[in-house]
Amino acid sequence: MRMLVTRPEPDAQASIDRLAALGIEAVATPLLTRAALDFHLPDLSGFAALAVTSTNALRALEDKSVLPDLHHLPVYAVGDRTAHEAKSLGFRDVFSAGGTFERLTTMLALARIEGPVLYPAGRHLSGDLAQALAPHGIMVVTATVYDMVAESYFPNGTLTELESGGLDAVLVYSRRTAEIFCALVSEKLSAAKKRDLVLLCLSENVAQPLLGSHFTRVHLADRPDEEAMMSLALAFAREQSGS
Repeated sequence: MRMLVTRPEPDAQASIDRLAALGIEAVATPLLTRAALDFHLPDLSGFAALAVTSTNALRALEDKSVLPDLHHLPVYAVGDRTAHEAKSLGFRDVFSAGGTFERLTTMLALARIEGPVLYPAGRHLSGDLAQALAPHGIMVVTATVYDMVAESYFPNGTLTELESGGLDAVLVYSRRTAEIFCALVSEKLSAAKKRDLVLLCLSENVAQPLLGSHFTRVHLADRPDEEAMMSLALAFAREQSGS
């Protein structure tokens, strides 16, 4: 059993290590790479909370050495992995929304925050937090602190493994990654392989571009988090081995 992990580093290696602990061999072909931006944050003294939808935002802030100026703020994280990263970087009051942008919006709307929320984000936003919270009277200041740059090619060796069956499944963690995978791979695989290739996806939203490109064996995690992705991978591996 061999699987392909498409998420960016260092998260790709973390997933490979977890799969190895489950007895599943995996290799990485990241389809996105984090790029540093020369950003400037507004005056931080007036913010009441920090909203985070990606560990990459926290890493970008760490690279700029501004985290100590934010540690007094409560952090509202989109999911458990982002919340764990925030705690590891020194934040004390951290709340997890359970994995989706909609849940994060709801959690912030119910939090009765007294003041504006700082939202460090990537250049390609999956949702407009400021617009979503405006009806609730919560002001959000969005700061673009990093970019995720798409790869322009897919390694020929990995493509050959996909076509030949050397890779049994592909793990896909974001809708944008799914879109890039389709753009780089879809037309290069045979119709038979597109019907046979198994894609393990974090959520229905992630899976939609794959289904639209006529990949048919698309499986969804029970929850949009890494634990559920590992459970999905293990269940597939056991099904294939007959155990």
